Amino acid sequence: MPGTPARALATLLLATAVGATVAAAPARAAAPETPLQHIVPAPVSVTPRPGTTYHLTPDTHIHTHPGSAAAKQVGEFLAGVLRPSTGYRLPVVPGASGKGISLLLTGADPRVGDEGYQLDVTRRGVVVRAKTAAGLFAGVQTFRQLLPAKVEARSRQHGPWTAPGGSVLDHPRYAHRGAMLDVARHFFSVDEVKRYIDQIALYKVNKLHLHLADDQGWRLEIKSWPRLATYGGSTEVGGGPGGYYTQEQYKDLVAYAAARHIEVIPEIDMPGHTNAALASYAELNCDGVAPPLYTGIDVGFSSLCIDKDITYKFVDDVLREVAALTPGKYLHIGGDEAHATTDPDFIAFMNKVLPLVAKHGKHPVGWHEFVKATPPATAVPQFWGTKTVAADMVEAAKRGNKIILSPATKAYLDMKYDEHTPLGLNWAGYTDVEDAYDWNPGAFLENLPAEAVKGVEAPLWTETVTKSADIEYMAFPRLPAIAELGWSPWSTHNWDNFKVRLAAQADRWHTLGINYYPSPQVPWKK
Repeated sequence: MPGTPARALATLLLATAVGATVAAAPARAAAPETPLQHIVPAPVSVTPRPGTTYHLTPDTHIHTHPGSAAAKQVGEFLAGVLRPSTGYRLPVVPGASGKGISLLLTGADPRVGDEGYQLDVTRRGVVVRAKTAAGLFAGVQTFRQLLPAKVEARSRQHGPWTAPGGSVLDHPRYAHRGAMLDVARHFFSVDEVKRYIDQIALYKVNKLHLHLADDQGWRLEIKSWPRLATYGGSTEVGGGPGGYYTQEQYKDLVAYAAARHIEVIPEIDMPGHTNAALASYAELNCDGVAPPLYTGIDVGFSSLCIDKDITYKFVDDVLREVAALTPGKYLHIGGDEAHATTDPDFIAFMNKVLPLVAKHGKHPVGWHEFVKATPPATAVPQFWGTKTVAADMVEAAKRGNKIILSPATKAYLDMKYDEHTPLGLNWAGYTDVEDAYDWNPGAFLENLPAEAVKGVEAPLWTETVTKSADIEYMAFPRLPAIAELGWSPWSTHNWDNFKVRLAAQADRWHTLGINYYPSPQVPWKK
């Protein structure tokens, strides 16, 4: 039943997944595993229907909620996944049906909320019910995992195309389930970013934080300050050619993410991490002299000039253009590692910049250092520290701020897995999959109330990452671990269960061409 207690379900799934048996008379063989036991992130509840199987056929239609363009868009997305591998037409048509696949915005259990769903698989058909199109999309991601992994192929494959019978009731633990991609240290093309968007969408991530500007490069066209992109974006770590997104390309990325129910949060880091801007416009420097472009990986040496009026015209112009391009609620203004800025200057700077964010209709997000400027309750601090004691976060929570957790020792995807990892850094230590998975965001920072946690985010900094295969190697299998922390109820949290479910994802990654790290902690199937 949909109301099966989650803790009991986790125990049942663990016993099945690791092949545990219970003494009985007469003894019976353990039931074979099905994809229902391998869903990542773990759903709130799963009820199998033993002996029931749904078959996708050449006659299958995808039915979407009548009159809903958003539901139709989810249906077209699902058809786009399934058509190349099956070769089936899979027409997307409005209306409900007891056969085929139905995506409906009525009849869902009230517990699903704004992003959850109810999935029912029977012999006759598949029905996903939700309150919103975001919930339908999440249900579609789960349904994909119930089909054979080869369904993800972009070329015709042989069936059969079956899904095990059962019911899933599911909804997220946190509203913010993010992944951050640093395109400033190394530039990634529009297609490379879209590829990552598709990968994070598989695991119900709903925020893409794009780190668009840093010492090494400025990656977004700003029409009022064009040299930021054309000059400031002309290089990257190691001295490569760099690059930037035109405003049309950025809008295309935002729309692509939105079609996958992912909100883009753009970051323009300030007042530090600004050498690319300072090199592009001499007047932004206190001495009026532009420094050379920077291609190293040191941090903390740059700062906008706090006392110049031109600085705030620059920030206002940049935030105005970025806000106009970004339909989401948030602008990330950085604020980290501003070692070249004194605390009084930092606070003075933020006191002028925070109102500019509000002026352009957005809520500010910042790395945790910006709480020393006492931002308003609408601001969202992002904790990236290495300690579990953070009195400033506790005080911010008392003022009403909700916290995003990205502890570097757990959630930073650029940390090496171990001393032999060819990519990544290790200043926060080594982080294998169990390290990334085995922490509770609701009880991670001492004295921070669970209700003050807005969610989790997995940052991927790119000092050593230069191509999609590198992104994937560092993100997989750790990104699904962080995604599960953001989505699944804590009652389902169990490493021994998770590593088995994670191992079952590998066939899908192979089909999708995802380059992953084969962690020895995970029992990958040969």
